[in-house]
Amino acid sequence: MNPLDKAVINTMSETDWQNRLDDLSYYVLRQKGTEQAFTGLYTDTEVEGIYRCKGCHTPLFDSSAKFHSGCGWPSFDKVIGDNVVDETLDLSHGMRRIEVTCHHCGGHLGHVFPDNHVTDTGLRYCINSAAVVLDKA
Repeated sequence: MNPLDKAVINTMSETDWQNRLDDLSYYVLRQKGTEQAFTGLYTDTEVEGIYRCKGCHTPLFDSSAKFHSGCGWPSFDKVIGDNVVDETLDLSHGMRRIEVTCHHCGGHLGHVFPDNHVTDTGLRYCINSAAVVLDKA
């Protein structure tokens, strides 16, 4: 599964994105929505593989970075490499959070939090299942 070419992404309209994605994935990735806690396909899965952006198929997270945080969404302590996500301050809904978006297509993935969970990085990337697809090992 290869990522979409950046030139293709740059020409895609919102209608193109709606046709490419299911309704929930469109809502999450393109409208910065959030799926309900504990309802996502990957919340509790332990299948090994690479989690890719559902919008453009860019590799984002390795399953070895996934852990059970109990927050209701898949949690990872690190991204797969440099320049795969962008992190920006999000002050929506009366909260102060760091939004995580796909660097390649700009799709909203979720948020990253400094966390008390015992991880190598001290971070929890809280990611919507609807924003990713698991490329099984």
